[in-house]
Amino acid sequence: MTSLANLKVKIFADGADRAGMLDLYRSPLVKGFTTNPTLMRNAGITDYEAFARDILEAIPDRPISLEVFSDEFAEMEVQARRIASWGDNVYVKIPVTNTQGESSIPLVRALAKAGVKQNVTAFMTLAQVRDVSAALGSGPPACVSLFAGRVADTERDPVPMMAAAVQLLAMYPQVELIWASPRELLNIFHADQVGCHIITVTHDLLKKLGLVGKDLDEYSLDTVKMFRNDAVKAGFKL
Repeated sequence: MTSLANLKVKIFADGADRAGMLDLYRSPLVKGFTTNPTLMRNAGITDYEAFARDILEAIPDRPISLEVFSDEFAEMEVQARRIASWGDNVYVKIPVTNTQGESSIPLVRALAKAGVKQNVTAFMTLAQVRDVSAALGSGPPACVSLFAGRVADTERDPVPMMAAAVQLLAMYPQVELIWASPRELLNIFHADQVGCHIITVTHDLLKKLGLVGKDLDEYSLDTVKMFRNDAVKAGFKL
């Protein structure tokens, strides 16, 4: 069993809860942070820029991904350049297409040439990895997010796909592969085994890190105790 201390894959916390992000910032296991508009909305954020600037001030020394939200490429570029100006540790998240299915590659290429660090997101195929990484290839450090968890939701095994994506990126050393949308803590070790560079993990999943390596007999007993305690608290009678 690989211990957390021996992991090569970098763990990025995925969320937009300020208190949770600052708490995880204190963990040496968490090497960076990612957000998206859905997570921000769920966290009750209404002022995008105020939230982003506050977090960047509080966490100035680890990568933080902040996503554009326009559906028009010209406006996406304006937003991307503005967001990038907020800090050297900012990676601007660009969706792989807009909502009409039109490719973001021309924008990605232009931003890479302008020196904007990007995290191109919402990938589901190796073709997307191949084409976008080529557009990022001559630019600054960048990431591509392949949503392995959503791939798994379609009854496809994401592990071979992620391994193949690692190989596709071998010719672009400044582009890192993100295992996005993991469904269980075990995915951290899957990502590590295939050589994935980064995995984004939600705050709820990160709370389970203390279970890694736990004795299974002990865990079984803890589960039995949980069921018993909840039955007593509920006052169940027959």
